[in-house]
Amino acid sequence: MNVLDTEFLKGFAKLANDGWLHNFHERNGGNLSYRMKKEEAESVKECFNAKEWKEIGVSVPALAGEYFLMTGSGKFFQNIQDDPEANVCIIEVDDKGEKYRQVWGLKNGGKPTSELPSHLMNLEVKKKIDDKYRVVYHAHPANIVALTFVLPLTDEAFTRELWEMITECAMVFPSGLGVVEWMVPGSMEVAIATSEKMKSYDAVVWAHHGLFAAGEDFDFTFGLMHTIEKAAEVLVKVKSMGGKQQTMSVKNLKDLAKDYDLVLPEKFLK
Repeated sequence: MNVLDTEFLKGFAKLANDGWLHNFHERNGGNLSYRMKKEEAESVKECFNAKEWKEIGVSVPALAGEYFLMTGSGKFFQNIQDDPEANVCIIEVDDKGEKYRQVWGLKNGGKPTSELPSHLMNLEVKKKIDDKYRVVYHAHPANIVALTFVLPLTDEAFTRELWEMITECAMVFPSGLGVVEWMVPGSMEVAIATSEKMKSYDAVVWAHHGLFAAGEDFDFTFGLMHTIEKAAEVLVKVKSMGGKQQTMSVKNLKDLAKDYDLVLPEKFLK
């Protein structure tokens, strides 16, 4: 089977285009990765042309021998759906989880996203929690970034404020949101900090930069990103109108959790 005809590539390209249409990706901003299923990799191996092994820069032994579809460094999300083979690639991780090699894509040259360590470390963390997690998505939604200039950079502040904006937020991300202070993009520092937060959350805010989200498939992951950004937009509008005159109470949140069988961490209900 040709990679271009697969459902996983079509789903990947659709998410990328949805993100572009929602204005989450200026220029070459953002990146996306997908941990392929074994049968998916087997179905397209005849298309592979393996290049030389390169150091990942981190060790991800739980991902040893797996294949990943991901965006290329410097590539524009707006171009992925029209020409995926020029803008994305498939990589293979070696049997120790320390090196990778490109096996498909980036036909005009290039390399995987500069956030490769962050993506692989986060995919490893989420796989250890539940093997269903396969997607990590990084974008630059304007409203969530704006809030990093005015809210305290804490998990508690962002989670509680966004839960109160739209009732469904506590249902979409019941574990809450993680927040990390500003760090150099693509650095080991931000990769480590984000992967630590991903042990508790499915989404992590990068101060003055963007948002990382993880999910079991493309729809769930984009839905998480979209919901958080929509709640952030509501909060920005509320603040611009002078602030809240009323809001959801702790009791309201606890009633919601009871009726919908949610487990909401107590630290966000104070």
